[in-house]
Amino acid sequence: MKKIFYSAILATVILGGSGCKKDYLQTTPTDKIDSKDIFSSTANASVALNGIYRYMFERTTTTTSNAQGKPGVAGILLGIDFMGEDLHQAAATWFTSTGEGNYIAARTDNAASNLYYYRTFFRMIGNANYIIDNIDAVEGLATDKSRIKAEALTLRAYAYSYLVQFYGTRYNPDAKPNNQLSVPLPLKSTDTKMPRVSVEAVYTAIVADLDAAIALNAVSVPNKTHAGVWVARGLRARVALTMGDYTNAIKYAKEVVDGNVFPLMSQADYQTGFNNINLSEYMWGANPTTEQGDTFGSFFAQIAYNANSSYQRATPKMINSKLYDLISLTDVRKKMWEPSPTATNFPLPLPTFVRRSYMTRKFSVKAVGDPSLGDVPWMRSAEMHLILAEAYARSGQDALAQTALFTLVSKRDLSAVKSTKTGAALVDEIMVNRRVELWGEGFRYLDLKRLNLPLDRTIANVPNYVPASVANVLQIPAGDPRFLFLIPRDEINANPNLGPQNP
Repeated sequence: MKKIFYSAILATVILGGSGCKKDYLQTTPTDKIDSKDIFSSTANASVALNGIYRYMFERTTTTTSNAQGKPGVAGILLGIDFMGEDLHQAAATWFTSTGEGNYIAARTDNAASNLYYYRTFFRMIGNANYIIDNIDAVEGLATDKSRIKAEALTLRAYAYSYLVQFYGTRYNPDAKPNNQLSVPLPLKSTDTKMPRVSVEAVYTAIVADLDAAIALNAVSVPNKTHAGVWVARGLRARVALTMGDYTNAIKYAKEVVDGNVFPLMSQADYQTGFNNINLSEYMWGANPTTEQGDTFGSFFAQIAYNANSSYQRATPKMINSKLYDLISLTDVRKKMWEPSPTATNFPLPLPTFVRRSYMTRKFSVKAVGDPSLGDVPWMRSAEMHLILAEAYARSGQDALAQTALFTLVSKRDLSAVKSTKTGAALVDEIMVNRRVELWGEGFRYLDLKRLNLPLDRTIANVPNYVPASVANVLQIPAGDPRFLFLIPRDEINANPNLGPQNP
């Protein structure tokens, strides 16, 4: 018990760092704790791994940045969805003041949210590196060591997959190698103050990590909060799609779909609030307890229609009405938003809750009495169906794309018929379904960037997009520098080898 207790402390120290803003990648424990304790057994190493998962949903700490209301990775996913055109709110408040919805933070090198994005993922990487470097020599079953290593590799790849998209220009499959600079690439716990490397180099490392994790075949993991082999395959498909590598996107998405370990939800389950990791199509997610959650700063406190936080009560989240109008009347997803909410069709917990046109009911809190608790989805099998359909369509395999899309849509809309569209029209139909299905889960900004699309918030049939909520930033051309995050100033000051700032 003593060793496990120490390893829990060490996990906190590794994740939290020393508190000095200049050593964000510090993963060496302090001299007050013997690093041998945490890697004396697979049980203790598992505690360190669990520390990374815990960090993914914990609220902001001063050792990460001075950003407020950032519930770990979920806060980042919310922030980048506000950088799209599909999710919005009716007032200039949170995600306006943070500089995300108006693209200010991305282009401000001392913005708190920008620094938070950078440090959150690099802290995950630093701790994954420490596990990867040490796990082979740990005492314990080979199967346990293999699982822990596979999960750490997957987490490292996951973190790099976001960093390279934020701080590097888009991956262009027609311009290989992508030599534009992105972020440093520490792959050892001893790596410090490294220079930035190319976008190509980061993606090469991501693919190598995921291939290694898949080869380790961690089928049995403790629960869905852990990134087992199916998550590694799903992330491999996601990354391949981002790279325009449609062959591998198809391969790995199809493996997940055909494996059917995470079958698509029933329509009844679809309407239960996306708050339960035990829902069949949750592949991976956070599962905080009331004690672990951040009552007023959690993911659900900021998006669940019935979350009893002052921000959510006054500012319910809405869908772009133009996108909503594209959803079939018989599609269960149409029920996730209400164009004209009333006390009858959209009851709310208290009179202090505000109603707005096109407000969402997709996310709801998990338990009565807890104002903001819910299980955050990191990956759902629905995404794999969409990746499969898009990759087929973009590689000219229209019939297979139609079938892949219908497999998903027929579960959402019992009156659906298989699409007969081809070419660009089929791609557009798939992308509409992707936007509707993954609304609020952190994908739209990344899709705009990977596909080199413009941001256009002016296309609503009804002007339900409030310009003031994004400081009047309604249009950004494709390829605009605003899609590229600046490297945080604190990191440049701390690391003389980072090289030139992004343009």
